[in-house]
Amino acid sequence: MTTGPPSPRDWPHRSSPRFEGIDRVTPAPRGVTVGSVPAPLGEGIHVVTAHNPGGRLASRVENDGAHQDLLGRPRRRGLRWWPAVGGDMEGRHTEESAAIVGLSDHEACALGRHFGQDAVFARSAATWRLLSCFEAEEARCGWQATKRSQRD
Repeated sequence: MTTGPPSPRDWPHRSSPRFEGIDRVTPAPRGVTVGSVPAPLGEGIHVVTAHNPGGRLASRVENDGAHQDLLGRPRRRGLRWWPAVGGDMEGRHTEESAAIVGLSDHEACALGRHFGQDAVFARSAATWRLLSCFEAEEARCGWQATKRSQRD
């Protein structure tokens, strides 16, 4: 018997997205923000993946097809987006993602649900949140962005 997707409170600091030009964004204590992530002032960013829907490992072909479908959605709406990679804090598991500017939390969660995801990330100037795609729950913390070094 399944009880549905886990609650965000069960996912503390499990992932660390990477953005174009940014090595990684990691959780920090609430109220702490360090560095910058490329988005227009005052606009939030949602990070969504289409990989491994429902928590099952999909084939590379399935993941690539779903990812291309995901990338087409902000393009068709004329939204600003760039490639991102989500993964565990140790970097052992990563998934191609899209960092999208211009979605509401509701739209980002609906997009995540469409691709079988339990949660999506939301970054604002002050907060890093992990939003459940199925329940009105979220985990909140601060964030810090580390820029890629010149040698990368």
